[in-house]
Amino acid sequence: METAGATLDSTFWITGGVILFLLVLSGFFSGSETALTAASRGKLRAQADKGSVGAKRALRITEDNERLIGSVLLGNNLVNILAASLATVIFTRAFGESGVAWATLVMTLLVLIFAEVLPKTYAITNSETAASMVSLPISLVVKVFSPVVAVVRLLVRGVLRVFGVQIDPDSNILAVREEIAGALHLGHSEGVVEKEDRDRILGALDLNDRTVEEIMLHRSGIEMINAEDSPQDILEQCLTSNHTRLPVYKDDPENIIGVIHAKDLLRAMYKTIGGPEGDAGHLRDFKIIDVAMKPYFVPETSTLDEQMRQFLRRHTHFALVVDEYGSLQGLITLEDILEEIVGEITDEFDQDAAQSVTSDPDGQFVVDGSMTIRDLNRATDWNLPDEEANTVAGLVIHEAQMIPTSGQVFSFHGFRFEVCAREGNRITELKIRPL
Repeated sequence: METAGATLDSTFWITGGVILFLLVLSGFFSGSETALTAASRGKLRAQADKGSVGAKRALRITEDNERLIGSVLLGNNLVNILAASLATVIFTRAFGESGVAWATLVMTLLVLIFAEVLPKTYAITNSETAASMVSLPISLVVKVFSPVVAVVRLLVRGVLRVFGVQIDPDSNILAVREEIAGALHLGHSEGVVEKEDRDRILGALDLNDRTVEEIMLHRSGIEMINAEDSPQDILEQCLTSNHTRLPVYKDDPENIIGVIHAKDLLRAMYKTIGGPEGDAGHLRDFKIIDVAMKPYFVPETSTLDEQMRQFLRRHTHFALVVDEYGSLQGLITLEDILEEIVGEITDEFDQDAAQSVTSDPDGQFVVDGSMTIRDLNRATDWNLPDEEANTVAGLVIHEAQMIPTSGQVFSFHGFRFEVCAREGNRITELKIRPL
């Protein structure tokens, strides 16, 4: 009897020690899974660039999340099931048939507290540090379990395919932009990220999704020089203009033959008259086309990202926008693209641009009809849709399905729009307020 009791005691303590060891392994697997999935790849990359071997290894492991999670879950389930089985054995020997219930209760508490909540809480609060620490043993686990995980992966994908679910291997890559945008919006709502910082970063991210057509200056607002005008008229127009670059046309405004820079024009005229002691009468033979630069045309469907690259590559800041038929639609400058990132850029010649959105005493916003919906949303933090129209006036016309007259009021998208002024078929001023 004493030998049996001693055997039972030694078996109990040895098995108990094995169960505790398995619980430690379970906590390790649980914490590793949380750390490696919650760790920011951006922060890991920064640590890796500073020479952290663990961060480099963690980056390499997390490139294939499906294999990583499969290996960790396989190890975690193995140790949990083995620990539960051993606990059932020793509790059954100690308490008989009621030992199953005792084993279930005790193991549930131990696994929940020490193998799940505790390690995962630490891993979430120190995700990058924990990911670097566990990267070496987890990489070994992934290598050992990779054949089994590969078979499980094929089986899982086959089952999902039966239910019409397709696994996209590039889904994480495609979701990076949405992840950044979501983090910025969340940070702004929580007061961590300033509105201006959010708008600048989102503006840079959106350059590849937006086209030249959306931000160009429409042809109705382009100031041009007639090549047939007298040199005196051309000089006066350049001196009074707010712009340093002006398109030059001949016969028809659609026929753009060049672009003149005010500095080039003044230099050429100064040279023509012969300097400070020269004769202004020599300007009679001056031809502006001899000084004008060759016009640079771009399609209206070009993305802002590509157009900015073209500007930098060609060392120019000015382009004329044409449609698929070659008809002039507007013009765009490098400044227009930069304003999509940093906001409105004003100088001494366009100070009124900063006042494009004003508020009246009634709390309504007075808006220029040609203002883009994107700029209005950025200025007011609204969320008006810009899929069907680029400008506020265009949105009103699209929703009203007509060209409104002054004084008409419309309500859509949760806002009240009142047409204040109209010139011809163009809405020039509106009052807007949220309903």
